[in-house]
Amino acid sequence: MKRGGFSIVELLVVIAVIGMLTTLIFPVARYGIEESRRAGCLSNLRQMVSAAHLYAADHDGRFPPGSQFEQDGLLVIMHAWDYSTIRDWGAGGQVTVKPGLLWQSTDPGRVQQCPSFHGAANWMNDPYTGYNYNVSYVGHGAGETITTPIRVSQIINPSRCALFGDGEWEGGANKFMRSPLTAPGDAAFSGRYAGAQGFRHRGMSNVAFADGRAESWKQRHTGPYPQMPAHIGFLSDDNTMYDLH
Repeated sequence: MKRGGFSIVELLVVIAVIGMLTTLIFPVARYGIEESRRAGCLSNLRQMVSAAHLYAADHDGRFPPGSQFEQDGLLVIMHAWDYSTIRDWGAGGQVTVKPGLLWQSTDPGRVQQCPSFHGAANWMNDPYTGYNYNVSYVGHGAGETITTPIRVSQIINPSRCALFGDGEWEGGANKFMRSPLTAPGDAAFSGRYAGAQGFRHRGMSNVAFADGRAESWKQRHTGPYPQMPAHIGFLSDDNTMYDLH
């Protein structure tokens, strides 16, 4: 007798097998996607370090400032290390954005976007976001206790001086990296947790050091803020991963 199709039992078996395969395959596929994003993020950070050293080579050996303010008539310009914001009060306060100090007028494109970060830029009109820059010890800048960035030669241990990393806090991605404890360069700054790192790559935070190396950092620290959310933290409990020694 010719069969007309699957029996109910056979159909249930097929559905069960498909369900088990999906259960096995989905975590593997998700892992592969996140690994790809993590690798892309590390590549972005290495490019930032290269750009910082190129900037220093053109500016008396000094790294780019974290920020600078400039006013030219009705134009008010906030130069930041990643993007600069220009407000034209002669045009009703119209805001435009251009590549920041780090990039020396070269458009960085999606290099400034962490593939695993989907939150707010926490800065007006930045097209891409997710990273921060060590202003406590390296970039300094406008509004800081020390405003002039350091020279490359001042870093005694470049393999342990964080330059760029996965910036994140509860309000978005703050672009200014802060050490967990008070530093000479930003002694007047409060709310240091806002300059913390995001541990968003399967519990790790990507960081690039002054020697050009980038790695996924596993050790999450909370410093003086034990109440920080589980996906946010510092690279060390003290300033050893941020200072120049």
